[in-house]
Amino acid sequence: MIRPSTFLSRALLADAIFSGVAAVALTLGAGAFAPLLSLPEVLLRETGLFLIAYTALVGWLATRSTVAKALVLLVIVGNAAWTLGSIALLFSGAVSPNLLGQVFIVAQAIATGVFAELQYVGLRRSGETVTA
Repeated sequence: MIRPSTFLSRALLADAIFSGVAAVALTLGAGAFAPLLSLPEVLLRETGLFLIAYTALVGWLATRSTVAKALVLLVIVGNAAWTLGSIALLFSGAVSPNLLGQVFIVAQAIATGVFAELQYVGLRRSGETVTA
């Protein structure tokens, strides 16, 4: 367990807010976004559903006075993997998004990568290890 720096807590909170907005929009609006982005509705909805759980975890971590370093590392690695996976999705041929869909995928990949970097910096700034 570590004491998260204010920077880490804020980076986690910003990620939770961003992910929460995306979770609601994608879960409830998948049917509207799918034709607009030329992306499969099921992909958008399932992404939104996943983000609900992710938002809960990251939001919970952001509010703790001590956190498990391993959980923070899991979030950072998960964000980095999401970024790489999003870019790989564009090149895989598994989906055929239009230009707006491509911009959407790239923009959220960049945002997620920025969160990973900010969380990593925040983790490095965090305090000492706390015994349980």
